[in-house]
Amino acid sequence: MTFAEHPDTFHGLPVHTLSAPDDVEGHEPGAVAWRLDCYAADEEPFEELWRGFTEAVDTHRVRALIVGPWWEDGYSELRPALELILADAERFPALRALFLADVTGEECEISWLQLTDVTPVLETFPLLEELWVRGGDSQGLGEETLALRPVRHEALRVLRFESGGLPGQVVRGLGACELPALERLELWLGVTQYGGDATVVDLAPVLSDAGRFPALRHLGLQDSELQDEIAAAVASAPVVARLESLSLSMGTLTDAGAEALLHGQPLTHLERLDLHHHFIGEAMAGRLRVAFGATGTDVDLSDRQTPHRWREEEWRYVAVSE
Repeated sequence: MTFAEHPDTFHGLPVHTLSAPDDVEGHEPGAVAWRLDCYAADEEPFEELWRGFTEAVDTHRVRALIVGPWWEDGYSELRPALELILADAERFPALRALFLADVTGEECEISWLQLTDVTPVLETFPLLEELWVRGGDSQGLGEETLALRPVRHEALRVLRFESGGLPGQVVRGLGACELPALERLELWLGVTQYGGDATVVDLAPVLSDAGRFPALRHLGLQDSELQDEIAAAVASAPVVARLESLSLSMGTLTDAGAEALLHGQPLTHLERLDLHHHFIGEAMAGRLRVAFGATGTDVDLSDRQTPHRWREEEWRYVAVSE
């Protein structure tokens, strides 16, 4: 997957990108997801874009916010922009969804997005239902990187981390969180080269079904160079029994991982099993189709990849890294 386009909808709302700080005419505050983008606003500094927006719109009715490129000249850390939003939290009592770093690959490589600790978002917005975060390892470009500390949040239903290298401490922090309303969790784990140092052991609290995410119905553990190991862990994970859909897509899944899924606990209760972008052979793919087809599980085996050969070795790659 590449980030060639910005989303048309977010949190069930059409997206409106500000072309100027006061570009709000004709849009009801709660009827759109407001997208702030310094590039789209003629390289307006984010602080001025934010101040103009909050003065022009009734912020008490805003339900969804998207932060696009927050720099006007040269990449910069997210923290100052996020601090502006958090400082005005009381002005956004209806906010239910936040997308941090909706940035395409043409605007900035995902590994260059200089993020920060996102725990204050959950601490400051107790009624937030949806949080998307894109980015992860800053490749040494800034002093900070993506972080998440253990927190309890009663309302969050959707949590999505899109990264070419999700830091292990984020996964461990997530495993220590209590999110009783969480229904959908998606983690793009990435590769070690870009900071994705999470291990299968780090994922254990998520897979254990220990009561931290009792409402979970969709789990995505994706874009990993450890996809076979993750598949083996999922094959015996207690949480899987109550899932409606599972995604192990975008990574380096091979016949070994697929075999683990076939010989583990039954997965035929799933409505959907997403394995797209994989390295599974045709024979094994056929076995998967037969095993799940009879029960009506929708199995996505699209985007089959061919390993690259370097000298005498094969190299498998994830969908999103740099």
